[in-house]
Amino acid sequence: MLGSLGAQDFRFHLPPLNETAFLLDFDGTLVDIAPTPESVVVPNGLLDSLRRLREACGDALAVVSGRPIDQIDHFLGDVPFAVAGEHGVAIRHRPGGPIERAALPTLPPEWLAQARDLLATLPGTRLEHKEGGFVLHYRAAPEAAETLRQAASEWVKHSKGTFLLLPAKMAWEIRPAGIDKGYAVSLLMESPPFTGKKPVFVGDDVTDEDAIAAVRRMGGVGLRIPSDFPTPSIFRAWLASLTGGSR
Repeated sequence: MLGSLGAQDFRFHLPPLNETAFLLDFDGTLVDIAPTPESVVVPNGLLDSLRRLREACGDALAVVSGRPIDQIDHFLGDVPFAVAGEHGVAIRHRPGGPIERAALPTLPPEWLAQARDLLATLPGTRLEHKEGGFVLHYRAAPEAAETLRQAASEWVKHSKGTFLLLPAKMAWEIRPAGIDKGYAVSLLMESPPFTGKKPVFVGDDVTDEDAIAAVRRMGGVGLRIPSDFPTPSIFRAWLASLTGGSR
């Protein structure tokens, strides 16, 4: 069931699929949030839905994620035409193509050392090191959220705007300013098969807001879970319905 949002009702707001580019978040959007990033499950039927959608929109299908590109490849294989990872730090514009990396400021090594020391005192927390930044996960230790936020805020404050602290799903992420999912979407839309099409972006958290703003500036459609689709499952059902499939 699609709930109160009917597929046909929303399709009226989109151009034909062959004139549309789909740029989709992964965690919390295409797949349900899991206890750990590694334990995410790709639901039955999702890959087939994405393959049909890619064919219908003339390959203009991208995944735009905070994860590294190799993790998206692990879960989705070669199904998306393009992949942007690490919030736009890494972009692969086409299957088998090179991964282009943004120029990044140097992450202060003392931040990582202090983060590791801090997390060692907080059972259930976890450090995820990315190029140009890192994530402090507290899904298994929600009581540590404020302690981690205070420490990360102090580090970022001394960077004088070079780095940002952003909330994620049960995590705090430090990453370079100016390189975000909006940046990734803008670059993807400059190259075929995305160029000239109306972009549609769907995401689920604060890190997706830059991408939503970017597609709207381009005259496209930016949607959120849960405000536009109550759950990832309902979004997946809608996505499948665009090409005549089902959940």
